[in-house]
Order: sequence, then C-alpha cells, then structure tokens
Amino acid sequence: MHITNLISQYFGKFAKNEFPKVIQKFINACYVKFMGLNMSEFKHSRYYKSLNDLFTRELIIKREIDETVDSIISPTDSLITECGELKEDIALQIKGMQYSVEELLTYYCTSNFEKIKNGSFMNFYLSPKDYHRYHAPCDFKLLKLIHVPGKLYPVNLKYLNKELELFVQNERVILECENNGKIFYMVFVGALNVGQMVFEFENRVETNKDTKEIKVYTYDNIEISKGDCLGYFKMGSTVVMLWEKDSVQIENLLNQNIRFGQKIGNIKI
Repeated sequence: MHITNLISQYFGKFAKNEFPKVIQKFINACYVKFMGLNMSEFKHSRYYKSLNDLFTRELIIKREIDETVDSIISPTDSLITECGELKEDIALQIKGMQYSVEELLTYYCTSNFEKIKNGSFMNFYLSPKDYHRYHAPCDFKLLKLIHVPGKLYPVNLKYLNKELELFVQNERVILECENNGKIFYMVFVGALNVGQMVFEFENRVETNKDTKEIKVYTYDNIEISKGDCLGYFKMGSTVVMLWEKDSVQIENLLNQNIRFGQKIGNIKI
C-alpha cells in the first residue's frame, strides 16, 4: 500500500471518531474557523458528532438550481482548475500538465473512446472548506460504475503543477452516463485524507482498501434526475467531467469558484 493511502487511513480513523461532546465541539469549531467554512446553509458545527460528520454535512437550506431543460449544472461547490476541449484524447489537469483520457477511463470504457475524442472536459476541485456532496449535473441514465484502486496524492494546485498524470495515478470512481443518447463521464478522484468516496446508489464500493482489483458494476434501470445527491467525499477532492464530442456547450469558467446548482453549460439538442 502506498504511503498516501496509509496516511489517509489513519486520518480517516481520527475523523470518524466521536470524541466526548466538549472535545468534539472544540475540534469542530477550530476546523470551521481555521478552514473558513461558511456554515450559513448548514447546522451549527456543535451538532456534528465527528469530523467526518462535519465534512459530509447536508444542506438544511435547499439550494436553488438552474431548472432549464437543456442546462448542465455544477455537481459540486468547487474551483474550476481546467476546462475546454480535448485534443484527441488529451485533457489538462492544469495548464501545461496533460494526461490521457483513455488511461483515466481504463479499458473498461473502450467502446466509447472514439465518441469522447475531441469532446469537452471540466475539472472541479473541492477544497477542505467546501460542501463535499456531489450531485447529478443533468437528468441521465446510469450505465456503469468502475472503481479503480490507486494512490492518494493531494489534488491541490501545488500537486497538480508538479505530479505528472496525477488523476491517472490516484484512486478513482468512474460513472458512465447517458443523456439523450449521448455519453458523458463523471470521474471522482480520491486524494490525500479522502479515505472514502461514498455513492448512495451503490453500497458495494469501498475505497482506500488494500486491493489492486478494478471492479465494474453495470446497471439497466437507474434513472437519475438533475440535482439528485449521488454521494460524498469524506473531505475535499476532485471531480472530472468528460462529454462526448458535439454533445454540449460548456462555459469558460476557468479559475472561477462555482456552486452546486449553478449553470456550467448547455446540452446540444
């Protein structure tokens, strides 16, 4: 097991531990203050029983989302670190740092490689202060989930600028989705201290375990609506979205902080 996975496992044990109330309230308050969390849409920090509970907090004030039929909304609260068009199958993890989409998606997505070439992509970086749940960017049919074990390098800007093919090296969960007959992918990338990625529709996924086996789950009848909660990171990380060529028109949001529910593009109908 790589050292980054071991560090994440130990941090995960600390984060899920429920300390005596007085101590936990102090830990939570310190985390909120140190990281600069905006808790206006959530319960007060004193009500969370562990750091994990705080990290994975649910909204108590319903977030407004763009309900336009052909709109695509942001699945997360995050910073857009890169976006644009693929060059054949090459995407950017950050300016000047490339990686192969085929390597990211693995050979289990081979049948769609030609469709994705010269398509569109967008990278969403969730910092430790962000809301950590991820949602459906549009109505879609879920076709496949692929869990790829790997390392857990940090995915902050410093590491994106120095670690080659970071997204390809790290553990990830890939969702293969279909909207109006067009394919798109959501890739959830693990990171240091993100010991687990949880998916509410698939309890068989167990991340940051001592395994090298890729696991694939296929589905016939899972329909998901725009805005539905898909799951959550246990701390911050990154989501990569990839769309089939000529299927969407994404907005140029490079280096902008965006919120779940905000429009990021349109589906070409």
